[in-house]
Amino acid sequence: MNFKLALLALAIEAGVGYPDALFRRIGHPATWIGALIDTLDRRLNCENDSFARRRWKGALAFAALVVIAAGAGVLIERAALALPFGWIALAAVSSTLLAQRSLHAHVVAVAEGLAVSIEDGRTAVAKIVGRDVSALDEAGVARAAIESLAENFSDGVVAPALWLAIFGLPGALAYKAVNTADSMIGHKSSRYLAFGWAAARCDDLMNFFPARAAAGLLAAGALILRSASPAQALATARRDAPNHVSPNAGWPEAAAAGALGLELGGPRAYGGSRVVRGATLGHGRRSATAADIHLALALYRRSAALLWIALAIGALAA
Repeated sequence: MNFKLALLALAIEAGVGYPDALFRRIGHPATWIGALIDTLDRRLNCENDSFARRRWKGALAFAALVVIAAGAGVLIERAALALPFGWIALAAVSSTLLAQRSLHAHVVAVAEGLAVSIEDGRTAVAKIVGRDVSALDEAGVARAAIESLAENFSDGVVAPALWLAIFGLPGALAYKAVNTADSMIGHKSSRYLAFGWAAARCDDLMNFFPARAAAGLLAAGALILRSASPAQALATARRDAPNHVSPNAGWPEAAAAGALGLELGGPRAYGGSRVVRGATLGHGRRSATAADIHLALALYRRSAALLWIALAIGALAA
């Protein structure tokens, strides 16, 4: 087990994040993985192939991606641990796969944008959601930000931290590859329904436990947040999460809705005209505001702190 590694990586990422100067100079692991996925997609995803052939080629490309990511993790881990205090260097590298700080900053920007104007709020939330935000009112912007915060708490914090704690850097890099592939090619569109099938199914499997753990952490965080309800967080997650189109995303989103007394989810527009009738999560207020975003961020901080505590207990017990 690598609980100490995961805990130190979380601390490093929370403290310094991923410096913009470094990103401009060399990019980020997610951009490197994304570039490889794009190359595989362009070279192997041929529209003239049969559905079965496209799915087979997609599965082969996906397997190669995961092997490369995990293999790189093994090599980096061995090289780092050969150095004096190498576990600190390894934790620094591992911290690049976490998104506590950046997620918090992006969601704060939405609340601050709404305080200025609806247009500023829309501009900020467009950076963290894929839906069409042009017609969203203040409540719609606030709900979108809170939904993204909850979902990405699972995908960007809890899941990579758990995969890092259990399988080290190779496991965390493999998870990042799977999650990035799902976001890029795991769609049910005509181009990716076959080619992205393996990525989407594997992402569902790798996020199954982390998503439910994230919901539990959000409920536990509500215990130590005034005006939040841990009981409603759990009840809403159990009741509404199974109705979500994703087998995993609904769990943290529903838990957040219940904890904060909001109604999240519902219809979402993509590309200006395509409307997705998403599941309704929670039976609370639909008229969310910037104040609700700040309350959601307070819940997020407490839930993230509880994740740290859980990893610290694991490190002491290991």
